[in-house]
Amino acid sequence: SGVERLGVDLSEVQGFVFCDGPGSILGIRTTAAALRAWQVLSPRPMWAYSSLALLATAWSGPSVTFIADARRDSWHLWDAKTGLRRVATAALPSHTAFATPDSFRHWAPLPPGTIGASYQIEALWARAMHADLLRPAPEPDAFLHEEPNYVTWEPKIHQAASPMAGTRPKQS
Repeated sequence: SGVERLGVDLSEVQGFVFCDGPGSILGIRTTAAALRAWQVLSPRPMWAYSSLALLATAWSGPSVTFIADARRDSWHLWDAKTGLRRVATAALPSHTAFATPDSFRHWAPLPPGTIGASYQIEALWARAMHADLLRPAPEPDAFLHEEPNYVTWEPKIHQAASPMAGTRPKQS
């Protein structure tokens, strides 16, 4: 593990920093669950950061707007003016140069001309160390643009349509 590789005893760790997204939702939620469990066993301060904000802050390439696939024909978009928001593909700003992290998967086709950006955490943090990217995260979880909206399921017995459907029973 990373802690063993660094030669650090977990009991000596004074706090945790984690990425709450955008990124691999399974990885983010697994990390958040582990951190919440650690909070129960041995409370420590925790801070979260946005992957796209870190990338944009550390970026030394041409002027671009950073995007990551949000699925369902939409993109997570980060720019200095508006911060992080979700935008439908059709509503992406025109005449804008985009960059996306090389290691992030995408299901929708990238906008034309999108360039890849290296997402090597150590290098990014070395260039962005003095930026104000961390926010307290006492209950670690994945970043959400809005709370999920669930539909209530009503159980019904499903049956095949009767060939006699619509006919009246014979009366005697």
